[in-house]
Amino acid sequence: MRVRVRVRVRVRVRGAGGWDRCRTLPGMDARSWLGLQPTHNPHRWFLPVDPGIATGHRFLFGGCGLGAAIAAMEGTTGRPIVWATAQYLSFAGVGSVVDIDVTVAVEGHFTTQARAVAHVGGSEIITVNAALGSRDAMPEVRHVVPPVVQPPLDCPVRPPWSEATDALDHRMEQRWALPPGAAEPTLLGPGRVAVWTRMPDLLEPSAASLAVLGDYVPMAISVTSDAPTSSTSLDNTLRVVESVPSEWYLLDMRVQQLHRGFGHGDISIWSEAGDLCAIGSQTCVVRPRTTDLDRHPHLRLTEGS
Repeated sequence: MRVRVRVRVRVRVRGAGGWDRCRTLPGMDARSWLGLQPTHNPHRWFLPVDPGIATGHRFLFGGCGLGAAIAAMEGTTGRPIVWATAQYLSFAGVGSVVDIDVTVAVEGHFTTQARAVAHVGGSEIITVNAALGSRDAMPEVRHVVPPVVQPPLDCPVRPPWSEATDALDHRMEQRWALPPGAAEPTLLGPGRVAVWTRMPDLLEPSAASLAVLGDYVPMAISVTSDAPTSSTSLDNTLRVVESVPSEWYLLDMRVQQLHRGFGHGDISIWSEAGDLCAIGSQTCVVRPRTTDLDRHPHLRLTEGS
């Protein structure tokens, strides 16, 4: 039996200089972490786009948009997400407010089919289709295992990509997941890279927080490509297995192919104990990167380096 315990953790509190680990406060659930808020209408929610859920370019991070839509659908239906897929249509800048409208298309005894449309004013930003529900009487079977890597604290820090200290990646801690015996960041195989990630100010995991963690395939494309690239997600699909509590989560990413300017990859999210929490996949628009790699050496990895 899993017992839920409310704890007090050290969190990052945003001040004039950005996000700093400066005092101890109760942790937040994912809805509070994202800033998602309900309205008097149980089918409508809204999300102020704060820098803490945005990229360094000051746009809503795609995984945060999907996470907010998931939390809204779970809040409206009262059921947990099984899978959700987002189509990214446009950008929401910092300072804007995203309205999320939830439609319940079909509601059965165990499963609900729903969709959420996120928009800023008259511009549609994200469309999410999802299934929610649970069938606990079925047997548990798993056929996959996590990659063999060193523990998080034995692995090197992955520095934030953004120089904006109030952006999303400064609210997380990440470390390159190294295979046993490796001392430097390296690929785990052709097109495969893994990163340990923790979200210090999050009280407990949820499908919404897993959606945030699942939006790192674009990073995997950047670090596994032969040439410097940057990527923008066209879609993001998350299949939730179980939101297992864990201080660190292992993001195991594989890039299958880059072709015609698009990249395709997937991600498996594992707990420290080796529990499979979620599976994701994305297709991205891939462009040449103009950043000086000498100033940002963590953008690239090479086989066996």
